[in-house]
Amino acid sequence: MTTPIIEMHNITKTFGAVSALKKVNLRLMPSEILGLVGDNSAGKSTLMKVLTGAYQRDSGEVLLDGQPTHFKSPHESRDRGIEMIYQDFALCGNMDVGQNIFLSRWPKRFGFFVDRPRMYTDARAVLERLKVDVNSVFQRVESLSGGRQQSVAIARAISFNPRVVIFDEPTANLSVVATDRLLQTMTELKRQGVAQIIISHRLTDIFEVGDRIMVLKRGENVGERYIAETTEKKVLELIVSGTPEPGLSPAILRSV
Repeated sequence: MTTPIIEMHNITKTFGAVSALKKVNLRLMPSEILGLVGDNSAGKSTLMKVLTGAYQRDSGEVLLDGQPTHFKSPHESRDRGIEMIYQDFALCGNMDVGQNIFLSRWPKRFGFFVDRPRMYTDARAVLERLKVDVNSVFQRVESLSGGRQQSVAIARAISFNPRVVIFDEPTANLSVVATDRLLQTMTELKRQGVAQIIISHRLTDIFEVGDRIMVLKRGENVGERYIAETTEKKVLELIVSGTPEPGLSPAILRSV
């Protein structure tokens, strides 16, 4: 049986008197696309910030390739191949596409000068890998549409050669055309062996590209389903009225 690339067991996180996560379990298989859904207070983003080291868990265990690990910062999780792309994209609008893709790590010549030819050549290579078109690597990011800005954010993440990419509400502010382009990019990443977690309120998008879907409610697991064996209606029922399902197992994963 294939070892999950990521496992999270009994993750608990509190903020003062607020219990954000209550013994949450998650697993992600290699090359899998997992949808993470729930209402606005479900704990989805909190769980991912615990995974990447942006938040420190109160208790529980995180395993990478079956080995226990504890990331103290997003830099540490990035070094181990985990990237998270936030809703605001974290780009510098006054810089061009190539500069943004390699922001804070521009290639150097003689250990001092920025190697601009190499930077733009490498930027084009990353964009070609994603099969996306942003017109020009010399174009300022602030002049790009929301969809193309997101492509730059994804290209920046992919330039680190991650094994896992986490998308936080990736289609929330995109047009229909840009959404279709993003879903194609996700499919291409899957083909290249990159596992993905998609935090989203748009079930249609997850059903379009996902393999499995996991539902949180008030910081607890309330269900997991294989996309091929369930419907959007059944998942919505879990989001609205699901009850905690501790210790989710493969037998529970199958819809009835």
